[in-house]
Amino acid sequence: MKHKTFFWFILPSLAAMVLFIALPVVSIALQSLFVEHDQVMIEVENCTPFKCETSLAVDREATAALREERPLGRFNGLGTYINRSHLAFTEVGEAWEASSGLRDFGSRLMNFPFYRALAFTLTYTGVVTPFVIALGLAIALGVNALPRIAKGPTIFVSLLPMIVTPLIGSLILFWMVDADGIIGATLQRIVGDDQLSLKASHSLTWIMLIVYGIWHSAPFSFIVFYAGLQTVPTETLEAAQIDGASRWQQVRHVVVPYMMPLVVFITLMQLMDNFRVFEPIVGFSASSKATSLSWIIFNDLRSGDVKLFGSAAATSMLTIFGVIILLAPVLVRTWRDFNRKVV
Repeated sequence: MKHKTFFWFILPSLAAMVLFIALPVVSIALQSLFVEHDQVMIEVENCTPFKCETSLAVDREATAALREERPLGRFNGLGTYINRSHLAFTEVGEAWEASSGLRDFGSRLMNFPFYRALAFTLTYTGVVTPFVIALGLAIALGVNALPRIAKGPTIFVSLLPMIVTPLIGSLILFWMVDADGIIGATLQRIVGDDQLSLKASHSLTWIMLIVYGIWHSAPFSFIVFYAGLQTVPTETLEAAQIDGASRWQQVRHVVVPYMMPLVVFITLMQLMDNFRVFEPIVGFSASSKATSLSWIIFNDLRSGDVKLFGSAAATSMLTIFGVIILLAPVLVRTWRDFNRKVV
């Protein structure tokens, strides 16, 4: 293909990427360097029949004029990134010096909102991603082995978690795990503790959110693997059967290596999606027990009369950097495998 033809071929996609991805990221990066203007205060005299008192009040006209003159806010450089609400370099250093060991330092680190959210985000991503891949492959193998008449209904049932809107699905499960719900009441009977509550425990709340994440994301993995199974060469599987390979050996040495590109694809998608976990926290009303980086962004943009755009933008950029760091090993390995095959 000629260079000119190739350029016009990719121009629409390139323009869309610049317009909807590159420019918003640049604007967010720019906004993260600014903070909101301080409100302009003036002295106001309040008089009653008995006396007059002076107090401070917000000069709304002057504040609005200041915001109109400099809409991005007051330049703060990288100050937002290192303040106590984000990386908290100074406070983390003080916590390290005051801690008696790694465990004590870890508990102190959880007092900072960014690191508390990062801990849950990494835990959620690190647990949900491998489970979704393994469970999706297991379901795909099971469905693929079913009789033709049973495959259609089974596939439909397996896709239901993905069909249900994430927020609605989390709300349904939230009601089910309530003390009066079917799951919550059943657990109380099994454990023999009428006071057991999944919503009151930090660890149980984390487990509940992780289980929901696996339940909701597994259908995507399943449908991709199921489609990939239809392309596995039957000759290779038959040759493995003739050589005496068991079902497990066929899956391990034939199916999995053949579907490795799909494993990489699902891994990339799940890492990006799980690192931005947000809907379950809102649906389960779990923000007091578990917060994520995306939830911090949401919270900054709804905080009182002054929206913390600079803080939200800084957290957004840190989230982007986190996704890049997570994807880097997978992308590097894929690039090396590609070069090895080319050579």
